[in-house]
Amino acid sequence: MTTTATQGPQGRPENRAPRREAHPGQAPRGHASPGAALAVLPHVLRTALAWTDAHRAEFALPDDVLDPRTQVNATLKPLGELAQLCSTVRAATAPGTPEHEVAGDLVTYAWEQVGAGDLLLELLRTEPFAAYPYEIYAAFAGYGLRHEGFEALARPLTATRAWAHTEQHANRQLGLINSERRVGVLTHTDAGAVLSRTWLGGLSEPWMFEGPSGYALTHTVFHLTDWGRMPDRVPEKTDAYLRTWLPAWADGCLESGQWDLTGELLAVGASLPGPPPLELLDAVWPVLADVQHTTGCVPETGVPVQDTAPDPYPFIDCYHSTLVTAFAAALSLRSLRSLRSLRSLRSLTDGAGSRSGRERHTP
Repeated sequence: MTTTATQGPQGRPENRAPRREAHPGQAPRGHASPGAALAVLPHVLRTALAWTDAHRAEFALPDDVLDPRTQVNATLKPLGELAQLCSTVRAATAPGTPEHEVAGDLVTYAWEQVGAGDLLLELLRTEPFAAYPYEIYAAFAGYGLRHEGFEALARPLTATRAWAHTEQHANRQLGLINSERRVGVLTHTDAGAVLSRTWLGGLSEPWMFEGPSGYALTHTVFHLTDWGRMPDRVPEKTDAYLRTWLPAWADGCLESGQWDLTGELLAVGASLPGPPPLELLDAVWPVLADVQHTTGCVPETGVPVQDTAPDPYPFIDCYHSTLVTAFAAALSLRSLRSLRSLRSLRSLTDGAGSRSGRERHTP
């Protein structure tokens, strides 16, 4: 379901490297005005979700989805990403808000497309050696949508030696571990040991960052944090490394027009423990907001079109980047609003303390 370590979002080779040399902590191009992210994020989130909702029929599964010749990357993968990212958007937004309701409706739509789990059970029966039916199911299970028959079959399959020794990239193995956590079964291996084998876990030389390693590191963070829901799972050294180098990597992505990867890096920044990287968010979000089309969609790469047509890009070339933008925007808004609330509380507390102190010393 998720992007592999060596491919871009649609399974195509993505080898274009950001052209600018990385410098630690350097802000992305453009001035980072305080509060700039908060100024654009509500509109970015709302319109990205509106575009996705208006194009929900494009995520519908074909009648021949179980045919072995049907392309998973063009059918089940987009639907699984719709379920995963919209479930996170719903978790990160306040109940009763339009964004919360739309995201929930889209997850429900995706669940209906898989027959409330029946289709995933059939996939598991047909391909017991494949991990993707389990990972798609886990996106729903993490949201609270379960299928008893699927889990009854999955339990013995995930206990096999073959399941524990499936050969895959380390960041993909982290995705499987997170799926097991979501379903509620014993993980097949230790997440910490797998993290140490990833590009990010090894604290790789930052100037070696390019497309495949960029997608690998973003998904490492997503799997590690359960798509931004558990920031405290990020180790201290990894947190410090990301805070140092995210600005330079984001700058390179902006320069080379890698909008999808830019969105994923912003989501990573909003998934870190502690306060969000304010300068990064304030510098990059206004740029991505300008790239977003008036309809709400965001292209994966390249020069944004100025066409006012309802569908300026083919669906396959913008659905993922639009979903990622909504996902990153919801996480960023959650982080920034939480920080603002915390600062307001501290200000009130400090003010009360000062007033009480003056009162104690007033003759």
